[in-house]
Amino acid sequence: MRPYTFKQVQTFLEVARLRSVSKAAERLFVTQPAVSMQLRQLEDAFGLALVEPHGRNIRLTAAGEAFQAHASAAMSQFKDLEALMAEHVGLKKGRIDLAVVSTAKYFIPMLLVRFGQLFEGIDVNLSIDNRDNVLGLLARNEADLVVMGRTPSHLDCEASAFATNPLGIVAPPKHPLARRKKLPFKALADCAFVVREEGSGTRAAMQRLFDEHHTPLNVAMTMPSNETIKQAVMAGMGLSFLSLRTVRHELASGHLALLDVAGLPQINHWFVTHLRGKKLSPAAQAFKGFLVEQAGALMDSA
Repeated sequence: MRPYTFKQVQTFLEVARLRSVSKAAERLFVTQPAVSMQLRQLEDAFGLALVEPHGRNIRLTAAGEAFQAHASAAMSQFKDLEALMAEHVGLKKGRIDLAVVSTAKYFIPMLLVRFGQLFEGIDVNLSIDNRDNVLGLLARNEADLVVMGRTPSHLDCEASAFATNPLGIVAPPKHPLARRKKLPFKALADCAFVVREEGSGTRAAMQRLFDEHHTPLNVAMTMPSNETIKQAVMAGMGLSFLSLRTVRHELASGHLALLDVAGLPQINHWFVTHLRGKKLSPAAQAFKGFLVEQAGALMDSA
């Protein structure tokens, strides 16, 4: 067997996770030919094909599936080793693999800037995806810390709340229900809704809410982006259920209206989460402490 490199394994895992050379190249900030070369050299080292074309993307071969499972476990052990070594140098340097659900992108950049001002030597590798994919990163120990609105029940995790996450029903300003007060929840039964995709935490919270009120959810269209949903609601396509932290500017400018529905807004929380048995590096511990101690106030004042 010929030698292979740590970088080749990292590149393969990113391609395997995204099932796309082009997306992996974008994620790794390199060219597609560079990613293809790393994959080819890794395959040459073992004398096996690890990936194969599948339409416009790729899929793993049987050998690739086995390699991914063992390589992910090995990378997790390397992270633990890095955390152990980081204890000997304190917080002068460090790296955090942070994964956040897509709704958190409205406040995470501001928090990262503030954290970077406090700890200049710490690099944060940020992944943004829907809840299901972020949970996958957490379960495979590919993320040191995760920010999400509801902690997983099927994983043994530690979760710390750091800010409120109010959710409500938004509508175009001229919608008939926008002028009514104290609407019963049943008044939403005949309304069309623009919703997030399956796997989104916001979508799951919305479905639970409608189920609790024994009210049918009339889905007009599914969209994978809060920004697209906001535009759809403003255009009159339907109502939506969104985190109010994502629509603060639109509500303030009058481009959207918050419906006055009994029991809403629903006040949930944002959590920073990690696997219970994970040994956090000093950098990850510092970021977790920063979120718990300062993030809520920073988000409220933004």
